[in-house]
Amino acid sequence: MAYKILADAVVFAHFLWIVFLIFGVFWGRKNRLVRCVHVAGLLFAITIQVADWYCPLTHLEVWLRAKHTPDLSYKGSFIVYYIEKVVYIDLAPSWIFALTILLSVMTVSVYLKTGNKNKVRQR
Repeated sequence: MAYKILADAVVFAHFLWIVFLIFGVFWGRKNRLVRCVHVAGLLFAITIQVADWYCPLTHLEVWLRAKHTPDLSYKGSFIVYYIEKVVYIDLAPSWIFALTILLSVMTVSVYLKTGNKNKVRQR
């Protein structure tokens, strides 16, 4: 039972990480550390897609589920079920890659605009 709970927690953490990658730019505009983690996360997301790797959180979740039930059957809560639908979205890898690049370009442009505004205010 503990493995199932841990696997569900990993899925939830994975979901929160994806939400952070999408919306972290709003928090990162005001916090330099968050900005660094956000940009690093986006670079990591691009890297794992280019290299055709799986996210380490995916490997961890699969391992935990295999420890709980070797056939990896899913019998979790409905919340985790729907979160998994978002985390493991059924899109072609090329679409996910294109959306990741688009998100990264938009994020960098926001950070650059924020940086320019801060420089003007400092003068």
